[in-house]
Amino acid sequence: MLKRISELLKLQLFIKLEFLPNLKFTSKWLLIATIVGLLAGSASAFFLISLRWATEYREANIWLIALLPVGGFIIGWVYHRYGEAVVKGNNQLLEEFYNPLKVIPLRMAPLVLFGTIATHLFGGSAGREGTAVQMGGAIADQFTKWFKLDHSDRKSLITIGVAAGFASVFGTPLAGAVFALEWLVIGRIRYESILPAFIGAYVAHWTCSGIFTVHHTAYVIPFIPDITIVNMLWIVPAGICFGLAGRIFAKATHLWSQFFRRFIHYPPLRPVLGGLAVAGMVFLIGTTKYIGLGIPTIVDAFSEDLPWYDFLAKIGFTSLTLGAGFKGGEVTPLFYTGATLGNALSGIIPLPVALLAGMGFVGVFSGATNTPLACTLMGIELFGAESGVYVGLACVLAYIFSGHAGIYNSQIIGSPKHRSFQSFKGKDLGSIK
Repeated sequence: MLKRISELLKLQLFIKLEFLPNLKFTSKWLLIATIVGLLAGSASAFFLISLRWATEYREANIWLIALLPVGGFIIGWVYHRYGEAVVKGNNQLLEEFYNPLKVIPLRMAPLVLFGTIATHLFGGSAGREGTAVQMGGAIADQFTKWFKLDHSDRKSLITIGVAAGFASVFGTPLAGAVFALEWLVIGRIRYESILPAFIGAYVAHWTCSGIFTVHHTAYVIPFIPDITIVNMLWIVPAGICFGLAGRIFAKATHLWSQFFRRFIHYPPLRPVLGGLAVAGMVFLIGTTKYIGLGIPTIVDAFSEDLPWYDFLAKIGFTSLTLGAGFKGGEVTPLFYTGATLGNALSGIIPLPVALLAGMGFVGVFSGATNTPLACTLMGIELFGAESGVYVGLACVLAYIFSGHAGIYNSQIIGSPKHRSFQSFKGKDLGSIK
């Protein structure tokens, strides 16, 4: 009898101390993350549909590329006049996560949407992840005011926004959730935000793909070779190359940004000069394959022989475009860089070209963003579980060999990549030379 009473008391204590708080926590974030996911997924759907229109219209009217400097001035002036508070983009989300000061202005969302569509319409080389993440983050952060949330909850809100934006724009909810958790602090994951991130990511993905029926590009690796010691050894040089490419991409973008800031003090003129350079190069070489998202070339990298220098050209065009102040993400150009580099490496590494392209696709992304787990999951979501060992090892190697660098200078190092770099702990990437 006494034993039964003791068990009932323990159960009552568990319900009071753990079950009810957990139920409250789950209910709270289920509501908030679902709303954020619906809003972010809808915003991403509108963005992707608009982006497709801008790309198709530009390709049908190549003369628009000559107006890239004009488009650059408009983007630069709009941000100079109305967007000074949100001009840092993804880095601003990181800074608010580390040191919450004020709610991110909602105008970040329409401004980056406008800037990205204009960049692609007139022929800049940029991506889309940054736009979706900023829209998701700005939308999510408004709930800080509406629900009167504290600083800890606000960190989860920003995580939800990032997860929702990423998941919906690429159609990879699992990778989107983990990216948001992994991206915010290098080497550390905030477990309190796992449930909200997963809910937001899956709701946003369902909203974009299910409700608005936005379709994402399919990438196919038709043959995955057996996992052997020899094949594993061949992944090592490939992964190192992907990491170095990610580092070069990040450093090139930052160098161009520093160049324009140093020599052109009036911000709206920076994209004018950058636009002149990009448009001039497009007409000089006579191809548009290095501007825009570059999806057709990425698809070709899985099956066709491409010029070995395609990855370098994409780095050059994208770093110049973004460094000059045009808007858009870096991730799709990173996919391009990695897939075409993998394609080039197939001439010297005896692995299937599609597999190397897929490994590069996520590997360079991993090296440039310091998110090896998310990139591995993205590879599995896009290419299938059979590719997991190959893409996983490539992503980890790329993460290590990119060094303590990345496309987001405000990323803080929570845990260095190995013990040799303990002095880097707590620093942001921008402070490491």
